[in-house]
Amino acid sequence: MKLSERAEEILEAMWVSVEEEGGAFYDPEKMKITIDDPACRELTSHALVEIRQGMLYFRPEGREEGRKTIRRHRLAERLMMDVFNIKGEEGDSKACEFEHLLNEGVDVKLCTMLNHPETCPHGKPIPPGECCSAARHAGDRGVVALTECASGQEGEIAYIQTGDSTKMQKLMAMGVLPGNRIKLVQSFPSYIFRVGFSEFAIDGALAREIFVRPLP
Repeated sequence: MKLSERAEEILEAMWVSVEEEGGAFYDPEKMKITIDDPACRELTSHALVEIRQGMLYFRPEGREEGRKTIRRHRLAERLMMDVFNIKGEEGDSKACEFEHLLNEGVDVKLCTMLNHPETCPHGKPIPPGECCSAARHAGDRGVVALTECASGQEGEIAYIQTGDSTKMQKLMAMGVLPGNRIKLVQSFPSYIFRVGFSEFAIDGALAREIFVRPLP
């Protein structure tokens, strides 16, 4: 189901108010809208919410859609702030823009890349998806920092997490690029890894900024 951005924002606000703060309904005036707002009519036409005495109430289908919507929003926050290192109000704003692009299926890939996070950067819970329970059942570690790999472990580079352009250029010059294979040769006293036919030594701080998807 593809909803407008405004309708999704209402579902997010309802989820926080009802599911996290314990309210029974949501007052649309909190968002400075009325029940005649096109986004409200959109939600009622899809039978996601119902209106009683000027308040919005979740229908079962709407509660599930709200759960998915808040999940996408908080995963987007993790991406912006943890991976892209965009913090503060700008990070929140970019996450709001990006979440609407996370159609079903894309959010699963993002959640897996982020190693199935349980909370957003603000400490609020991220509702788990089926991919989270499947990963736990399979013992899949998802994407981890290079420092969490054992010596001899091979993996695929997922992303580099650094806001320092000098560090980024240094790692890229070593061949540390998303999609490339990497093997951790040694973890003490320094981290030695192999990319292609070359080996490089880096310290722990830099190794913690390389995130890989371990291979079986």
